[in-house]
Amino acid sequence: MPNNEKIEFVEIMKERFKQYVIRSTKLYQAMPVSGEAKIFGNQFLRSASSAGANYRSACRARSAKEFFSKMSIVVEELDESCFWIEIITETEILPETKTQNLMNEANELLSICAKARKNTFK
Repeated sequence: MPNNEKIEFVEIMKERFKQYVIRSTKLYQAMPVSGEAKIFGNQFLRSASSAGANYRSACRARSAKEFFSKMSIVVEELDESCFWIEIITETEILPETKTQNLMNEANELLSICAKARKNTFK
């Protein structure tokens, strides 16, 4: 990928992650007030926001090893946020109609980041 395309791709991904965190926050705000919703919601929001913050950190990595390490955290946190979306949906805290679009975005980001991490040392 030529350098300009790479820079543009990184900026698009930064924006996608920012929007993912914003949308995750709005999903959290839409959750009912209950003990389990608070516990699951807090775990979800923590992992979703961590994925976004760590992606930005990975973009500033000083070496391939540091990039790989940071992207590993991103992949782990995205996978965890997918888990919590599943739990929130399957326990009927929120209906799938409210969670599906965010789950789709999380899975897309997860796929892209897992591939980027895998290609680090190729």
